[in-house]
Amino acid sequence: MDPLHAIRKSKFKKDTNNKKKFEFKLRINLWKALVAFFLILFFLPFILSVAQFGKTEGNVETSQALSDIKDGKVKEIVVQNDKLILTYEDGSIKSATKESTESFAELIEKFEVNPIDVKYTVADQSLTKAVGEVLSIVLPLGLMAVFFFFIIRAQTKGAQDIFSFGRSRARLFAKGKQSVTFKDVAGVEDAKKELEEIVDFLKNPAKYRKIGARTPKGVILFGPAGVGKTLLARAVAGESGVPFFSMAGSEFMEMLVGVGASRVRDLFATAKTSAPSIIFIDEIDAIGRQRGRGFVGGHDEREQTLNQILVEMDGFTPNDNVVVVAATNRGDLLDPALLRPGRFDRRVLLDMPDKEGREAILKIHARGKKLAKDINWGRVADRTVGFSGADLENMLNEAAIYAARQDKKEMNMSDIEEAATKVKLGPAKRKLQSEEDKKITAYHEAGHAIVTHNLPKMDPVHRISIVARGMSLGHTLIPPAADRTHETKTRILQQITAMLGGRAAEKLVFDEMTSGASNDIEQATRLARAMVVDFGMSDLGPVNLGPQYDIDEMGKAQWYEPAQVSQAMQEKIDKEIGKIIDVAYKEAVEIVKGQRKILDKVVDGLLVKETLDRDDFEKIVGKKNGGK
Repeated sequence: MDPLHAIRKSKFKKDTNNKKKFEFKLRINLWKALVAFFLILFFLPFILSVAQFGKTEGNVETSQALSDIKDGKVKEIVVQNDKLILTYEDGSIKSATKESTESFAELIEKFEVNPIDVKYTVADQSLTKAVGEVLSIVLPLGLMAVFFFFIIRAQTKGAQDIFSFGRSRARLFAKGKQSVTFKDVAGVEDAKKELEEIVDFLKNPAKYRKIGARTPKGVILFGPAGVGKTLLARAVAGESGVPFFSMAGSEFMEMLVGVGASRVRDLFATAKTSAPSIIFIDEIDAIGRQRGRGFVGGHDEREQTLNQILVEMDGFTPNDNVVVVAATNRGDLLDPALLRPGRFDRRVLLDMPDKEGREAILKIHARGKKLAKDINWGRVADRTVGFSGADLENMLNEAAIYAARQDKKEMNMSDIEEAATKVKLGPAKRKLQSEEDKKITAYHEAGHAIVTHNLPKMDPVHRISIVARGMSLGHTLIPPAADRTHETKTRILQQITAMLGGRAAEKLVFDEMTSGASNDIEQATRLARAMVVDFGMSDLGPVNLGPQYDIDEMGKAQWYEPAQVSQAMQEKIDKEIGKIIDVAYKEAVEIVKGQRKILDKVVDGLLVKETLDRDDFEKIVGKKNGGK
């Protein structure tokens, strides 16, 4: 940025702030003066009375006052409308009241006192009457003026708000206003490198222009919720040292037509005047969805906003030194024109963190928390396969809450284990269950564990519990022992077998079927169907037999290419799915039959302790795969 321009901008900002402070103080002083004026008008008669007659020392009854007058104790009397101001011989001043319709002379005559013998004067009330008349005119007019002032002010503000609809609502983060840096981001190292290059472009443009490189127009961040897209953008704001404009996609939209496009123009115009600068649009899918796919038509407000973004990013007018960073978890919905080079030159994919990434994220979020010395972050990272950065942060916070509730001085591994289970399955619920229900749940979960333990491709059982969490009465945790990219057919078949282990145990022990296996059956059927119609892992061959779908303008699943299969082929698909389920169930039954005695021991341990960790479980069944 030009130093002179920066100085002028700083001076303009300072002058604007001083002007706002002056206007604020002026409004406060005006209000104080107005309130003081009305208070003076209201209390003026009383003030005049005190100034004219002095302060009375108390009130006396009318009968007592007349008696004192008759006895000659009163030296002077002042009649003020229906009020009598009595000055006694000893110098004290007291007041009394009379009927406003009766004169003082008539009053003392009734009390058998000669008015000639009494020294009294009638106070001049012309000033008080004048003030009262002025108040009767000024006070209503003043109240009406204040009322109309507020009405006009509200209308003026409303008009200003209407004309400001088209202005950008972006929040500006100047240098030093954002404390998050790349050191506070972990688990997305590839994405960090891409954005570090963008920051370097903006800090040192000459280095790249010498070799003929131009600044990328835009970077779009794809990834599931919680992986750190917005956090990365905040880190860019903290690292870049250039003006950073942040705005959500939904903030462009209003009921008025053309507001979104107007806000886009205002945002880019402001960013260009501050160039080099960065614009961050969070959840860009709110305005960047594919055009012409809904029933709204080509003049949809969202579509006009998208068109304006396309023009601003790479239209007829050059857009140099302004980088647009956007984030979304629905990249498949974005318009192709938005994603082409020249607009968003770089597409950065953020995925769930691997083991090293999870460990680094845990260490970042552990800052400021009191931890026991025996915490092994490597073991925690192994335990939390599939957790996003947001899940890990929430897990550590839940662990801290759990430890504080237990009146502990610091968190330990048991607190983190409980928090991880809570994040994964929900909080523990101490439901009142009959002994029969507990026994059924114990055999069901033990069936899953025994079958899993005896399948060579399955990961070790981490935890078995009959404590209710969420909608389930128990759970068997089998977290992946490592981060996997591919799944084999053998492993998928064994997963289905393990899912049916609970039903197999129920059938063998009780010769009965319960509704507790409904979720297991649903997941097993879904996985078997995916093997047949999506993965091509059946005798029908490597053919995708499922329908293709996307999300329509209303957010619903929209089939745009139905499954091209005949009725005969659909029957074959159903038979293949049934065959996979049947083979897996029979294998699960055979394993449970062969391990019946061990199954009973696991159930006995569950009924006593309710929860068995991996060490407790392996003491009963032995190490998996010969001690691995």
